[in-house]
Amino acid sequence: MLKGNLIIGQSGGPTCVINASLCGVIQEAKQHGEIEGIYGMRFGIEGFMQKNIINLRYEDEETIKKLLDTPSSALGSSRHKVKEDDLPRILEVLKKFNIRYFLMIGGNDTMHTIHKVEEYCAKEGHKIVCVGIPKTVDNDLFGTDHAPGFPTAARFTILSVKQEGILARDMQKVDQFVIYQSIGRNAGWLAASAAAGKEKESDAPHLIIIPERPLNKENFLKAVKKYYDRYGFVSIVCGEGSVWEDGTPVSASVIKDKFGNVEFGAMGGTSAAMVLHRIITSEFGWRGEFQITESLPMCCADRMVEVDSEEAYLVGVQAVKLAVEGKSGIMVTLERKSNHPYLCQTGTISLKEVAIKTKPMPDNYISSDGFFVTSEFLDYISPLIGKIPHYAELKAKAVTK
Repeated sequence: MLKGNLIIGQSGGPTCVINASLCGVIQEAKQHGEIEGIYGMRFGIEGFMQKNIINLRYEDEETIKKLLDTPSSALGSSRHKVKEDDLPRILEVLKKFNIRYFLMIGGNDTMHTIHKVEEYCAKEGHKIVCVGIPKTVDNDLFGTDHAPGFPTAARFTILSVKQEGILARDMQKVDQFVIYQSIGRNAGWLAASAAAGKEKESDAPHLIIIPERPLNKENFLKAVKKYYDRYGFVSIVCGEGSVWEDGTPVSASVIKDKFGNVEFGAMGGTSAAMVLHRIITSEFGWRGEFQITESLPMCCADRMVEVDSEEAYLVGVQAVKLAVEGKSGIMVTLERKSNHPYLCQTGTISLKEVAIKTKPMPDNYISSDGFFVTSEFLDYISPLIGKIPHYAELKAKAVTK
């Protein structure tokens, strides 16, 4: 059993519940005598290499408890891509602060970082336990039923699309279509979640465009016209990473980040929603709106789902328990055991299996025409999103003389 200090970091984009995992780590770490110092990385691995480290035992209990409903990344985050040249510096800081328990909360790239740190420490003979804690709003993290952060982001998406759909229905004589763009580079989970807000066929959304189903322009325009003719307006949700049949981004963005990924949204200087808006307007001459949420689903504390916060806390606690047992090179997972009633427990998967991989939506969750979801997807997401409000709609019975 190792005796020494624990350090925890947050990496990548935040979620509304990433701090609940941090709370779980801190509170559980205080229960174990082998953990001496409880440290936090300021601004992820990037700050760690600069020795920007804080003492989390110094924080009062009320502050730690309040993390449960505090959005964003309390420790500060980073998107630094760890290179081979960084590893000696990381080891140097680990030794200087006697770090024996190395935990990070993040997604695919974060798990890759932890995996590289563990392998390098093993090669250099530094005894350390490395455990990953899952989070991501777009739910593309491999090896877990869902990632903490996704349920709340999904609820944000559902409510946003549902509410803008009501607006579009009532403003159809002004704007004939509306497009909502969701984050999601390689997977359509978040865009697809909008479907869970529908109560009847005419409700928004009518079309969902996701990266898993490359888009055919002709088929897209036919579908748009069909729903416009049927309802007088059309509501479209698109994932930011949607692609054409030749594999090029619908957004037409060519700018790439430090990980080699295409930049979407504001950083890419264009967007899928903007391009689709232009195509529809050019084809039909209609007026329409589009919304691009960017980071809003990552920090929408007012829409936080209770089960999301609870599970985020749970994986933080479990990560510490596994670490003191000497279980290294793993990520904590969520494993669904039952849907009705909903029951989910923790499991593990090796970091090597998770690192860099993504989890697309399975085929049985996507409709045959590629423009919507199936009942299986709705069954999957329904326990995660909380109760969706019902809004009034007038009967609109015409007056006759």
